[in-house]
Amino acid sequence: MARRARGRVALSVVVVGFNMGRELPRTVRSLTRPYQRGIDGLTFEVLVVDNGSTPRLDPGAFAGTDPEVTVVRVEDARVSPAEAVNRAVRSTRGEHVGIVLDGARMVTPGVVALARSALTLDPGTLVTTMAWHLGPDHQSRSRLAGYDAAEEDRLLTSIGWPADGYRLFDIAALAGANPTGFGGSINESCCTFLTRRRFDRLGGYDESFTTPGGGYVNLDFFTRSLALPDASLTVLLGEGSFHQIHGGVASNAVDPDGTGRTFAAEYEAIRGHPYAHPTVDPLYLGRLGPASARWVGGGGSGA
Repeated sequence: MARRARGRVALSVVVVGFNMGRELPRTVRSLTRPYQRGIDGLTFEVLVVDNGSTPRLDPGAFAGTDPEVTVVRVEDARVSPAEAVNRAVRSTRGEHVGIVLDGARMVTPGVVALARSALTLDPGTLVTTMAWHLGPDHQSRSRLAGYDAAEEDRLLTSIGWPADGYRLFDIAALAGANPTGFGGSINESCCTFLTRRRFDRLGGYDESFTTPGGGYVNLDFFTRSLALPDASLTVLLGEGSFHQIHGGVASNAVDPDGTGRTFAAEYEAIRGHPYAHPTVDPLYLGRLGPASARWVGGGGSGA
Protein backbone atom coordinates (compact mmCIF):
# COMPACT_ATOMS: atom_id res chain seq x y z
CA MET A 1 0.00 0.00 0.00
CA ALA A 2 2.18 2.84 -1.28
CA ARG A 3 1.09 6.42 -0.56
CA ARG A 4 -1.06 7.59 -3.44
CA ALA A 5 0.34 10.44 -5.51
CA ARG A 6 -2.66 12.75 -5.54
CA GLY A 7 -2.74 15.89 -3.39
CA ARG A 8 -3.29 16.06 0.33
CA VAL A 9 -6.74 16.01 1.90
CA ALA A 10 -7.95 17.22 5.28
CA LEU A 11 -8.96 13.80 6.60
CA SER A 12 -8.30 10.16 5.76
CA VAL A 13 -10.53 7.48 7.26
CA VAL A 14 -9.25 3.89 7.34
CA VAL A 15 -11.83 1.11 7.74
CA VAL A 16 -10.56 -2.42 8.38
CA GLY A 17 -12.71 -5.48 7.80
CA PHE A 18 -12.40 -9.24 7.62
CA ASN A 19 -15.25 -11.34 6.18
CA MET A 20 -17.70 -8.43 6.39
CA GLY A 21 -19.37 -8.45 2.98
CA ARG A 22 -22.71 -7.61 4.60
CA GLU A 23 -21.52 -5.10 7.18
CA LEU A 24 -18.77 -3.08 5.49
CA PRO A 25 -20.95 -1.41 2.80
CA ARG A 26 -23.22 -0.02 5.53
CA THR A 27 -20.28 1.20 7.57
CA VAL A 28 -18.75 2.95 4.57
CA ARG A 29 -22.07 4.45 3.56
CA SER A 30 -22.38 5.92 7.05
CA LEU A 31 -18.99 7.64 6.66
CA THR A 32 -19.58 9.27 3.28
CA ARG A 33 -21.80 11.75 1.48
CA PRO A 34 -24.73 12.31 1.52
CA TYR A 35 -25.19 10.53 4.87
CA GLN A 36 -22.64 12.66 6.74
CA ARG A 37 -23.78 16.20 7.50
CA GLY A 38 -21.91 19.50 7.64
CA ILE A 39 -19.04 18.41 5.40
CA ASP A 40 -19.44 20.78 2.47
CA GLY A 41 -15.98 21.90 1.41
CA LEU A 42 -14.23 19.22 3.50
CA THR A 43 -11.75 17.12 1.54
CA PHE A 44 -11.51 13.58 2.83
CA GLU A 45 -11.00 10.04 1.65
CA VAL A 46 -12.04 6.59 2.85
CA LEU A 47 -9.69 3.64 2.50
CA VAL A 48 -11.32 0.25 3.01
CA VAL A 49 -8.91 -2.53 3.92
CA ASP A 50 -9.96 -6.09 3.12
CA ASN A 51 -7.76 -7.89 5.62
CA GLY A 52 -7.64 -11.27 3.92
CA SER A 53 -11.37 -12.00 3.62
CA THR A 54 -12.59 -15.27 2.09
CA PRO A 55 -14.19 -14.72 -0.32
CA ARG A 56 -12.47 -11.44 -1.11
CA LEU A 57 -14.44 -8.24 -0.67
CA ASP A 58 -16.19 -7.00 -3.82
CA PRO A 59 -15.06 -3.40 -4.53
CA GLY A 60 -18.26 -2.93 -6.55
CA ALA A 61 -20.19 -2.80 -3.27
CA PHE A 62 -18.87 0.76 -2.80
CA ALA A 63 -19.47 2.10 -6.32
CA GLY A 64 -20.95 5.59 -6.49
CA THR A 65 -19.83 6.76 -3.07
CA ASP A 66 -18.59 10.31 -2.57
CA PRO A 67 -15.80 10.97 -1.80
CA GLU A 68 -14.17 8.21 -3.82
CA VAL A 69 -13.77 5.10 -1.72
CA THR A 70 -10.66 3.04 -2.36
CA VAL A 71 -10.59 -0.66 -1.53
CA VAL A 72 -7.28 -2.43 -0.95
CA ARG A 73 -6.68 -6.05 -0.08
CA VAL A 74 -4.03 -7.45 2.24
CA GLU A 75 -3.12 -10.85 0.83
CA ASP A 76 -0.63 -11.75 3.56
CA ALA A 77 -3.07 -10.79 6.32
CA ARG A 78 -2.34 -11.45 9.98
CA VAL A 79 -5.07 -12.45 12.44
CA SER A 80 -4.39 -9.18 14.25
CA PRO A 81 -5.41 -6.02 12.33
CA ALA A 82 -2.54 -3.91 13.75
CA GLU A 83 -0.21 -4.25 10.78
CA ALA A 84 -3.04 -3.65 8.31
CA VAL A 85 -3.99 -0.41 10.08
CA ASN A 86 -0.43 0.87 10.08
CA ARG A 87 0.15 0.04 6.43
CA ALA A 88 -3.13 1.63 5.45
CA VAL A 89 -2.52 4.86 7.36
CA ARG A 90 0.91 5.19 5.79
CA SER A 91 -0.69 5.02 2.33
CA THR A 92 -3.27 7.75 2.96
CA ARG A 93 -3.02 11.47 2.27
CA GLY A 94 -4.85 13.17 5.14
CA GLU A 95 -3.57 15.75 7.58
CA HIS A 96 -5.81 14.01 10.09
CA VAL A 97 -6.53 10.30 10.39
CA GLY A 98 -9.67 8.42 11.36
CA ILE A 99 -9.56 4.71 12.21
CA VAL A 100 -12.56 2.43 12.24
CA LEU A 101 -10.84 -0.67 13.52
CA ASP A 102 -13.90 -2.88 13.24
CA GLY A 103 -15.53 -2.51 9.83
CA ALA A 104 -18.87 -3.55 11.27
CA ARG A 105 -19.33 -0.23 13.12
CA MET A 106 -21.76 2.20 11.49
CA VAL A 107 -21.69 5.80 12.70
CA THR A 108 -24.09 8.70 13.11
CA PRO A 109 -24.25 11.62 10.63
CA GLY A 110 -22.26 14.23 12.56
CA VAL A 111 -19.11 12.22 13.23
CA VAL A 112 -16.87 13.37 10.37
CA ALA A 113 -17.56 17.11 10.66
CA LEU A 114 -17.32 17.15 14.46
CA ALA A 115 -14.11 15.11 14.48
CA ARG A 116 -12.51 17.54 12.06
CA SER A 117 -13.68 20.50 14.19
CA ALA A 118 -12.27 18.93 17.36
CA LEU A 119 -8.85 18.36 15.78
CA THR A 120 -8.79 21.91 14.45
CA LEU A 121 -9.54 23.26 17.93
CA ASP A 122 -6.98 21.00 19.66
CA PRO A 123 -4.39 19.12 17.59
CA GLY A 124 -3.36 17.24 20.74
CA THR A 125 -6.71 15.58 21.25
CA LEU A 126 -7.85 12.04 20.60
CA VAL A 127 -11.39 12.20 19.23
CA THR A 128 -13.71 9.28 19.88
CA THR A 129 -17.28 8.18 19.62
CA MET A 130 -18.95 6.19 22.33
CA ALA A 131 -20.10 2.74 21.26
CA TRP A 132 -23.34 0.79 21.08
CA HIS A 133 -24.34 -2.65 19.85
CA LEU A 134 -27.33 -2.97 17.56
CA GLY A 135 -30.01 -5.10 19.18
CA PRO A 136 -31.38 -5.49 22.70
CA ASP A 137 -28.09 -6.22 24.53
CA HIS A 138 -24.35 -6.65 24.10
CA GLN A 139 -24.16 -9.07 21.19
CA SER A 140 -22.17 -11.68 23.12
CA ARG A 141 -25.42 -12.13 25.07
CA SER A 142 -28.15 -11.20 22.59
CA ARG A 143 -26.96 -13.70 20.00
CA LEU A 144 -27.45 -16.49 22.57
CA ALA A 145 -31.09 -15.39 22.81
CA GLY A 146 -31.57 -15.62 19.05
CA TYR A 147 -30.46 -12.22 17.80
CA ASP A 148 -28.95 -12.63 14.35
CA ALA A 149 -28.28 -10.82 11.07
CA ALA A 150 -31.86 -11.29 9.86
CA GLU A 151 -33.27 -9.67 13.00
CA GLU A 152 -30.75 -6.87 12.71
CA ASP A 153 -31.76 -6.26 9.10
CA ARG A 154 -35.38 -6.08 10.25
CA LEU A 155 -34.51 -3.53 12.94
CA LEU A 156 -32.64 -1.34 10.47
CA THR A 157 -35.59 -1.48 8.10
CA SER A 158 -37.95 -0.56 10.93
CA ILE A 159 -36.14 2.75 11.54
CA GLY A 160 -35.84 3.56 7.85
CA TRP A 161 -32.05 3.57 7.91
CA PRO A 162 -30.20 5.37 6.36
CA ALA A 163 -32.73 8.22 6.08
CA ASP A 164 -32.05 9.35 9.67
CA GLY A 165 -28.86 7.90 11.08
CA TYR A 166 -29.61 9.15 14.58
CA ARG A 167 -32.40 6.60 14.89
CA LEU A 168 -29.70 3.98 15.40
CA PHE A 169 -29.90 5.04 19.07
CA ASP A 170 -33.46 3.64 19.12
CA ILE A 171 -32.42 0.06 18.36
CA ALA A 172 -29.19 -0.32 20.32
CA ALA A 173 -27.64 -1.15 23.68
CA LEU A 174 -24.51 0.32 25.28
CA ALA A 175 -21.19 -1.40 24.69
CA GLY A 176 -18.89 -2.46 27.51
CA ALA A 177 -16.34 0.27 26.79
CA ASN A 178 -18.80 2.93 27.97
CA PRO A 179 -21.44 1.14 30.05
CA THR A 180 -23.16 4.23 31.46
CA GLY A 181 -23.38 6.35 28.33
CA PHE A 182 -22.61 10.04 27.87
CA GLY A 183 -20.97 11.47 30.95
CA GLY A 184 -19.68 8.12 32.13
CA SER A 185 -16.40 6.25 31.81
CA ILE A 186 -14.84 5.22 28.52
CA ASN A 187 -11.72 3.13 27.95
CA GLU A 188 -11.86 2.31 24.25
CA SER A 189 -13.38 3.34 20.95
CA CYS A 190 -13.33 1.55 17.62
CA CYS A 191 -13.89 4.89 15.89
CA THR A 192 -11.09 7.35 16.65
CA PHE A 193 -9.54 10.41 15.03
CA LEU A 194 -6.20 12.13 15.61
CA THR A 195 -3.60 14.10 13.71
CA ARG A 196 -1.25 12.14 11.50
CA ARG A 197 1.64 13.63 13.45
CA ARG A 198 0.38 12.11 16.70
CA PHE A 199 -0.35 8.76 15.04
CA ASP A 200 3.24 8.68 13.81
CA ARG A 201 4.53 9.79 17.20
CA LEU A 202 2.76 6.81 18.79
CA GLY A 203 4.21 4.48 16.20
CA GLY A 204 0.69 3.51 15.20
CA TYR A 205 -0.85 0.33 16.52
CA ASP A 206 1.56 -1.99 18.33
CA GLU A 207 2.14 -4.99 16.08
CA SER A 208 3.32 -7.03 19.08
CA PHE A 209 -0.37 -7.81 19.67
CA THR A 210 -0.82 -10.94 17.58
CA THR A 211 -3.90 -12.66 18.99
CA PRO A 212 -6.99 -12.95 16.74
CA GLY A 213 -8.67 -9.58 16.32
CA GLY A 214 -5.67 -7.91 17.96
CA GLY A 215 -6.69 -8.67 21.53
CA TYR A 216 -6.18 -5.52 23.58
CA VAL A 217 -4.37 -3.65 20.78
CA ASN A 218 -7.13 -1.05 20.54
CA LEU A 219 -7.28 -0.58 24.31
CA ASP A 220 -3.51 -0.16 24.24
CA PHE A 221 -3.65 2.46 21.49
CA PHE A 222 -6.32 4.41 23.40
CA THR A 223 -4.28 4.31 26.63
CA ARG A 224 -1.00 5.27 24.96
CA SER A 225 -2.68 8.12 23.09
CA LEU A 226 -3.86 9.66 26.35
CA ALA A 227 -0.46 9.20 27.99
CA LEU A 228 1.29 11.55 25.58
CA PRO A 229 2.27 14.98 26.92
CA ASP A 230 -0.45 17.60 26.25
CA ALA A 231 -2.91 14.85 25.32
CA SER A 232 -6.64 15.26 25.75
CA LEU A 233 -9.77 13.27 24.95
CA THR A 234 -12.75 14.62 23.03
CA VAL A 235 -15.94 12.56 23.04
CA LEU A 236 -18.46 13.42 20.34
CA LEU A 237 -21.65 14.27 22.21
CA GLY A 238 -24.81 12.97 20.63
CA GLU A 239 -22.88 10.80 18.15
CA GLY A 240 -21.97 7.14 18.26
CA SER A 241 -20.71 4.01 16.54
CA PHE A 242 -23.00 0.99 16.28
CA HIS A 243 -21.75 -2.56 15.99
CA GLN A 244 -23.44 -4.89 13.53
CA ILE A 245 -23.54 -8.55 14.42
CA HIS A 246 -20.99 -10.73 12.65
CA GLY A 247 -18.44 -13.39 13.52
CA GLY A 248 -16.14 -11.11 15.51
CA VAL A 249 -13.63 -12.55 17.95
CA ALA A 250 -14.45 -10.39 20.97
CA SER A 251 -17.94 -8.92 20.63
CA ASN A 252 -19.52 -12.22 19.62
CA ALA A 253 -17.25 -14.60 21.51
CA VAL A 254 -18.84 -17.86 22.64
CA ASP A 255 -16.59 -17.82 25.70
CA PRO A 256 -15.96 -14.11 26.40
CA ASP A 257 -14.31 -14.85 29.75
CA GLY A 258 -11.82 -17.26 28.21
CA THR A 259 -11.14 -14.94 25.29
CA GLY A 260 -10.66 -12.04 27.68
CA ARG A 261 -8.13 -13.97 29.77
CA THR A 262 -6.08 -14.69 26.65
CA PHE A 263 -6.13 -11.03 25.65
CA ALA A 264 -5.27 -9.86 29.17
CA ALA A 265 -2.32 -12.25 29.40
CA GLU A 266 -0.94 -10.99 26.08
CA TYR A 267 -1.26 -7.37 27.21
CA GLU A 268 0.58 -8.07 30.48
CA ALA A 269 3.34 -9.93 28.65
CA ILE A 270 3.87 -6.97 26.29
CA ARG A 271 3.51 -4.08 28.76
CA GLY A 272 4.86 -5.74 31.90
CA HIS A 273 1.77 -5.00 34.00
CA PRO A 274 -1.95 -5.86 33.92
CA TYR A 275 -4.27 -3.72 31.86
CA ALA A 276 -5.98 -0.92 33.81
CA HIS A 277 -8.60 1.53 32.63
CA PRO A 278 -7.04 4.94 31.97
CA THR A 279 -8.27 7.87 34.04
CA VAL A 280 -9.87 10.33 31.64
CA ASP A 281 -11.65 13.65 31.96
CA PRO A 282 -13.03 14.18 28.47
CA LEU A 283 -14.24 17.27 26.74
CA TYR A 284 -17.58 16.79 24.99
CA LEU A 285 -18.21 18.38 21.62
CA GLY A 286 -21.57 18.23 19.88
CA ARG A 287 -25.20 18.32 20.84
CA LEU A 288 -27.75 15.91 22.25
CA GLY A 289 -30.66 15.22 19.95
CA PRO A 290 -33.98 13.58 20.83
CA ALA A 291 -32.65 10.08 20.12
CA SER A 292 -29.31 10.39 21.93
CA ALA A 293 -30.44 12.39 24.99
CA ARG A 294 -31.79 9.33 26.77
CA TRP A 295 -28.31 7.81 26.83
CA VAL A 296 -26.92 10.28 29.34
CA GLY A 297 -25.69 8.68 32.55
CA GLY A 298 -26.86 5.15 31.79
CA GLY A 299 -30.34 5.98 30.57
CA GLY A 300 -32.09 4.26 27.70
CA SER A 301 -32.70 0.65 26.84
CA GLY A 302 -32.15 -1.71 23.98
CA ALA A 303 -34.34 -2.34 20.97
